Amino acid sequence: MSTTTPVRRSRLHRREHRAALALVAIPIVGFLVFTAYPLVFSVYASFTKWNGLSEPVFNGIANFVEMANDRYFWQAMGNTVFYMIGIPIGLVLSLLLALALNRRMRGTTFFRTVYYVPVISSLAAVAILWQWAYNGDFGLVNQVLALFGIDGPNWLQNADTVKPAIIIMAVWKGLGYSMLLYLAALQSVPRHLYEAAALDGAGAFQQFRHITVPMLNPVTFFLVVTSIIGGAQIFIEINIMTPTGGPEFSSASIVWYIWQKAFNYLQMGYATAMSVVLGLLVFVVTAIQFRLNRRFQFSID
Repeated sequence: MSTTTPVRRSRLHRREHRAALALVAIPIVGFLVFTAYPLVFSVYASFTKWNGLSEPVFNGIANFVEMANDRYFWQAMGNTVFYMIGIPIGLVLSLLLALALNRRMRGTTFFRTVYYVPVISSLAAVAILWQWAYNGDFGLVNQVLALFGIDGPNWLQNADTVKPAIIIMAVWKGLGYSMLLYLAALQSVPRHLYEAAALDGAGAFQQFRHITVPMLNPVTFFLVVTSIIGGAQIFIEINIMTPTGGPEFSSASIVWYIWQKAFNYLQMGYATAMSVVLGLLVFVVTAIQFRLNRRFQFSID
């Protein structure tokens, strides 16, 4: 009858094992403390009446019932969806810029830098700059329009123009980032694909449609997903350029409204309930995007 002798670990091995466990534990503890616990607590707080100072009091689905009957919630949600119009506009413009700057000509490095400067600029500073530019009396935008005989409106004080004005600013701010990603993707497209297509008689538009666009699908998918997630959280621009939510609440985003309810009115429970709904909507939209992306995958064998 044979017996197995337990393997004795050296002191150095035990020390390395403990160090490895400690290193592995750091991100796990960080995830539990800064992600898992806040997420679980947020779901719980959404079913409570809580002002952020006293103990939360469970009130069932009262916050969600109030939300369903809150016209300001639906208006803020509608405004946020409207801001998403800037996503396809920004993608098209950034792709056109990338195509233009992908050519071998003088000055491309300068223009790439110029278009990327807004990306690394402070969002608060950019919002203040555009707030001045949109001023109805002395703003730069209206001064330019006046050169063509156009009497520009007071952009941020008009319910019909405030959302388009914010969309223009947001597109301008993120144009350089999308352009840079598209430019990198364009430069990674194998040249032999275009050469083979040209030999088959494909023109420039056909090459763009059947080679360039499919090869850019991964970048487009990434930009769409991240832009939707970022667009759903638009806040700083609204809070600086239209701190009262705009005329007739026309510029208020859902995150701005959540912030107002949470910190101005101390309705933390109700604000958390809106945050949970927003998070679920973003998750569903993102999941749909991932599912649709599988149908348009493009690969080279």
